[in-house]
Amino acid sequence: MSTSEPQAGGRAAVRLLQGYVWHPQEADIELEHYLPHELDLTQGTAEDEEAAHVLWDGVTPPFAFFENGEPTASQAFYQFTVLRVYGERPDNDALHDDASAASQLLEPLLNGTPEGFGWQLWEDLRDL
Repeated sequence: MSTSEPQAGGRAAVRLLQGYVWHPQEADIELEHYLPHELDLTQGTAEDEEAAHVLWDGVTPPFAFFENGEPTASQAFYQFTVLRVYGERPDNDALHDDASAASQLLEPLLNGTPEGFGWQLWEDLRDL
């Protein structure tokens, strides 16, 4: 049996959203004050499914300039991921629904962040 192949009936960790969040380096922003570490996506799903996990890690800015030409070096950047562990991997339609639900839950939280806070997130339905 190969350990690189998913086992039938095994649990599956799937990335739902991926991207970056950032803020000016001099801003005293603790992401925990604005973003949760878990999102409850259980409406309409099996009761044994886990909450989605919200993760962020500080990274070097992945690009040198924003689209408006402003350098990114003055910003604190974080790799941002929303993932969920499933009893069995759902089909892509169900994963898309979960990614959309996570996005809808995060939108008001991201919009409530301080001036200068930015984000770029996209759906990414790959297994981890």
